Amino acid sequence: MVTAHDSRARKVVEVGPGDHLCFAFADDAEQRRMVSAYLADGLARGERVLYFVDRHAPAAVLSWLRSGGVDPDAAAASGQLRVATAEESYLASGVFDPDAMVASLQEEARDSLAAGYAGLRVSGEMSWALRDAPGLGRLEEYETKVHSVFAGRPASAICQYDARQFNPEQLRMFEQCHPAAVELDPWYSSSVLCIAPAFREGERVLQVTGTVDYQATSHLAAALEQTRQWPGDVRVDMSALDFIDLAGLRVLVHAAERLGEGRRLRVMNLTPMLCKVISVVGFDQHPALVVTAPEVMA
Repeated sequence: MVTAHDSRARKVVEVGPGDHLCFAFADDAEQRRMVSAYLADGLARGERVLYFVDRHAPAAVLSWLRSGGVDPDAAAASGQLRVATAEESYLASGVFDPDAMVASLQEEARDSLAAGYAGLRVSGEMSWALRDAPGLGRLEEYETKVHSVFAGRPASAICQYDARQFNPEQLRMFEQCHPAAVELDPWYSSSVLCIAPAFREGERVLQVTGTVDYQATSHLAAALEQTRQWPGDVRVDMSALDFIDLAGLRVLVHAAERLGEGRRLRVMNLTPMLCKVISVVGFDQHPALVVTAPEVMA
């Protein structure tokens, strides 16, 4: 099975002790799938689980777990699961204090082990950082300092950043504050091809990995059709592409044509040879299609 190619990306089921990861997403379904899997896995492993809500009510998160066959009420009653608001955690004093929050999480990690849990698992919706509250300018400092809570310990964390609320520059900064990121579920995956949404340098992209031949062009077309819902230009990363035939290149042209006035399909990291093929057949004449080789990234 071919998987998306990103050395910094991790599947949520692979998250374990010592991890402090960034999760950028752009729709509610992506968030729900990640959160449900991450929390359920922690409960199954006997870890204590803390979840900090902001956009969602605590009841919504509990319902996600129920839908996945997990009994959150029993976990909450036993103390294994706690869902708290930003006001009860990050902004408990009315001011965001990175040192106080780090100290609080260190205490939670110690208490979890003392209570007999296998470790601590934390995740937070970070949209509270966009409010007008004292100390929010120190979020980057916090993301750097909080590594110490998890590194080398039986504890993990995923910080969630909604790309509909944070701009690309902010996302880029927070991605760089984390050692790795949680990858999004692929839209299509087979033994020779994986097509998955991802974030690169704060920008949403469609990552194409493997081989696009005559049997796979329909899957590429379907994925590109989904990206029409994305705002602005659509970026397609071909850095891990092994092969694409002329029919596949034609799919890119058709997708560019369907984006609408003022939008472009930006195909990045296509090999120089394929860029030349596109030029020879005249596909590069379409104003909505922008193709760049690795050394000339847009």
